[in-house]
Amino acid sequence: MSRVGKMPIAVPQGVDVQITADQITVKGANGTLARAVSPLVSVQQDGAQLKLAPVNDSAEANAMSGTMRALLANMVNGVSKGFERKLSLVGVGYRAQAQGQKLNLQVGYSHPVVKDMPAGIKVECPTQTEILIKGADRQVVGQIAAEVRAIRPPEPYKGKGIRYADERVVLKETKKK
Repeated sequence: MSRVGKMPIAVPQGVDVQITADQITVKGANGTLARAVSPLVSVQQDGAQLKLAPVNDSAEANAMSGTMRALLANMVNGVSKGFERKLSLVGVGYRAQAQGQKLNLQVGYSHPVVKDMPAGIKVECPTQTEILIKGADRQVVGQIAAEVRAIRPPEPYKGKGIRYADERVVLKETKKK
């Protein structure tokens, strides 16, 4: 059996979990998340813990129990603490500005690039060269961060562009005569 799937999920105070036949809903301070449950996995709530078990002994059910456990743990963590991705802008004149649910980027194009944020995602700019993307759904936060980075990915010669705060860009040497 999956080692990850065996571990119970601790449900903190203030987080409400509702389990139906085909869906799990998790409510907390940062919002509400819902996910369909795989028919290969059974989920039980035991006090302040969630326990998952594969329905049968197949390899697919075993793998799915670990996957569902990780997804549910991320949901519980997201509605209680939340997730965030930090991006930084490197380049002369590169600026970012958060305006409500829009992110306004000036990253070397002839026009400013405006990125709309979906519901449940907050964007902040502590400085002109930093972007903080926050939300309860880990997958959506990561996807939005990847889409913002794709507007101007770091180039390999000078390192200019939008990068994750913990990303290291390996610079190439220029061509010699």
